[in-house]
Amino acid sequence: MAGMGGTLVVNEIYTTLQGEGTRAGRPCTIVRLTGCNLRCRWCDTTYAYDEGREMSLADVLAEVRRRARHLVLVTGGEPLIQPATPELLSCLCDAGHEVLLETNGSQDISAVDGRVARCMDVKCPGSGQAGSLLRSNLEALRAGDEVKFVLADRTDYEYARGVVAGHRLAERCAVVLTPAAGWLAPARLAEWMLADAELPEGVRLGLQLHKILWPDRRRGV
Repeated sequence: MAGMGGTLVVNEIYTTLQGEGTRAGRPCTIVRLTGCNLRCRWCDTTYAYDEGREMSLADVLAEVRRRARHLVLVTGGEPLIQPATPELLSCLCDAGHEVLLETNGSQDISAVDGRVARCMDVKCPGSGQAGSLLRSNLEALRAGDEVKFVLADRTDYEYARGVVAGHRLAERCAVVLTPAAGWLAPARLAEWMLADAELPEGVRLGLQLHKILWPDRRRGV
């Protein structure tokens, strides 16, 4: 880590249970960075659009180390719009952490440290941001990465199915379909998946664990 420089605008750092994806339920330190280039209809972290404080990389790493959790998630907002984020990810890996990056799919993920598991959100039509995807990111995905689709309705489901099939995503990484809270009932999505004989077996239903455990809390979960 010698020569580490740069700063980040950080919205919050806290320890919780990882709420989504294949690692849901594991204790995890979350580093939420400030700023996002998208405006999804159901965004639940609008406070991260512009709230935050500048921190050095060294200070961020010290706070993560103080919390003593092996699993670390860097999220936002959209973390890759901050120039120092790739260095932060590499430093966390160097420190021995299992590192996850949550990204909205609009920024190039190819240069992210290969030790990092990239959890990429592919925006469906219901989000209002479906045109934001950087298509080359789909080809950059590999084993250990995850792709998430947040769905509002059947149109979103069919869109996700098309992307998964067209890019053979389930053969290369984990694929998670998540119902948008307040828009699509989880049981309805489960019914669609069970009735869909052509849905690849690697595609799974994902629920937002933190919203089940702490439905009245918006931050620090």
